[in-house]
Order: sequence, then structure tokens, then C-alpha cells
Amino acid sequence: MPELILSPTLIEAPGQPPKVIREIAGLVNTGEHRLSLAHMTSPQGWSEPGQRPEFDEYTYVLRGSLYVETEGDPVRVDAGQAILCRAGEWIRYSSPFAQGADYIAVCLPAFSPDSVHRDP
Repeated sequence: MPELILSPTLIEAPGQPPKVIREIAGLVNTGEHRLSLAHMTSPQGWSEPGQRPEFDEYTYVLRGSLYVETEGDPVRVDAGQAILCRAGEWIRYSSPFAQGADYIAVCLPAFSPDSVHRDP
């Protein structure tokens, strides 16, 4: 039987200036461990520490642009584009561009603070 998810849970985000994370499905909002689904909004100038997560992360940009630093060349991901960052890769997300970014992230397995391995 289908399960209605009435609303997302707001989660405190690392980085400055603050971004908004709305977890739709995942460990916090639904207890789901297989994946997490979140809608994020980051203002212009937002950045977070680098990380080497234990999960694959698919990110689809709805509005604006994200900047994704990697151990290789950095990637700009514009509205209508997506990026897949695989488990074990070092990555750092930011939104340095004028509009900031509005995007959807799907993590497999679900995001958890213990599995993201943020830089100090």
C-alpha cells in the first residue's frame, strides 16, 4: 500500500552561510536506511567542508548552479543537469554563483552523519 509522506524534516546543515535541507525520505524523516531523498536550497556564497562519504550521491540541480570540487577537475552543475559522486570519492559542494542553488539529492544508502566523513 502506498505511504503518504506528509512533510519533510528540516535538518541543520554544515557550512556558511546556512543552507536549508528538507529530508523527504531517509533515516531522520521516515527511518529509511536504503536511501535518502532531500530538497536543498543553498544561498549564494554557501560552502561546506569536503567529505569522503560511504554512499553514492546523485544531485539534480533545479535552479541556479552548484560547484563540485573533486580530486580531479572541479565541475559546475547548472539547472537541468545532474552529477553522480560515488562512494569513497572526495568531494566538496558549494554555491558561489549569483542565484545560489536549489537541488535534489539522493544518497544510496541513506545519508548519515557517521558515513559522510567530513573534513575537520
